[in-house]
Amino acid sequence: MTRFGSSLFRFRRLPFAAGACALLAALSACSSGPPLFLSDGRPTVQVQCPAAGDRDSCVQQARARCGGTYDTVDNSINGDVYTLVFACHAK
Repeated sequence: MTRFGSSLFRFRRLPFAAGACALLAALSACSSGPPLFLSDGRPTVQVQCPAAGDRDSCVQQARARCGGTYDTVDNSINGDVYTLVFACHAK
């Protein structure tokens, strides 16, 4: 293959690479998650349960994971899903 042909191949891949980068940037801009760690170093955990009906299953999951006591960092409802973000009390 000639030098001209190989450079033409690189230019054909450029739109694909630019499109892939744009897609990744758009997806990362749309996602906002809870903090992984609080300022005091405690890790956070996110659990989800149905928004309709009893949300106690989220609370039970948090209590079971933390041995009974936890701090609520965030909670939200998105459609039919209730999300609880919590951090266990320091031991």
